[in-house]
Amino acid sequence: MLVPLPQPYDFALSTARFHVYGRDAANVWHEGGLHRVVDGREVRIEEAVGGVEVTPHDATIESVVLTLLGASFDLEGFAAWAAREDPVLARLVPALAGFRPPLQPDPFEALVTSITAQQVSLQSACAIRSRFVERLGVRGERAHAFPERDRVARASETELVALGFSTRKAEYVLGLARSDLDLDGLASLPDEEVQERIVALRGLGEWTADWFLARHLARPHAWPAGDLGLRKAVTAFYGDVADARAFSARFHPFENLSAHYLLTGLRVLPPV
Repeated sequence: MLVPLPQPYDFALSTARFHVYGRDAANVWHEGGLHRVVDGREVRIEEAVGGVEVTPHDATIESVVLTLLGASFDLEGFAAWAAREDPVLARLVPALAGFRPPLQPDPFEALVTSITAQQVSLQSACAIRSRFVERLGVRGERAHAFPERDRVARASETELVALGFSTRKAEYVLGLARSDLDLDGLASLPDEEVQERIVALRGLGEWTADWFLARHLARPHAWPAGDLGLRKAVTAFYGDVADARAFSARFHPFENLSAHYLLTGLRVLPPV
């Protein structure tokens, strides 16, 4: 069934992060389509005129797919703002026409993914995450469901270390899974409270909280100032910046979208 998306929409560009750093066992690219397990069923998402074709389809699946594909982002407003306010983004937005940043639909998945990516290359993080998903997640035809929180809570530190996690990261993942933090409830809180509750857990710092706001909750003002990749992108497009967090004021009220476009521009566009 066709699920409409605001146009233009470039499916391949928008979902490239699910495969450019290695195989993602929870979001599997196969023959031009993206496979993900939703509510116990494997779903195939592929490009279609006016949006994406989703098979199988129901209301729950459509809601997850729209979240996954970043349907909530105001790209039209962002493009108009960039054209008026920022010469760099005024060039990037049309150069990346159809790019819509994807999101992580599940809060537990988003936080575990961030823990996996702490202080390692994205390629290494992707490999470890996929082994984790394949070991603890329920297998579909091509994709695995991301492991349920209670399943991870029953795992052992030794089990996670065997998958490639450092001892500390294994402790962080298990601590998160076994904590009493209401992950679904974070969506109802303002940015500052979300950050406070996340950083209160061992091993989850400001960087993790920023990416949770950006890639799970799609908060417009999220700006992962501590991210090395984002700092490289800012330097590449704007030159040396003394305070990466303060620099986000330049992009208000579209800090999150600006970060995604800068990162994607750095990856896919030729150097200026």
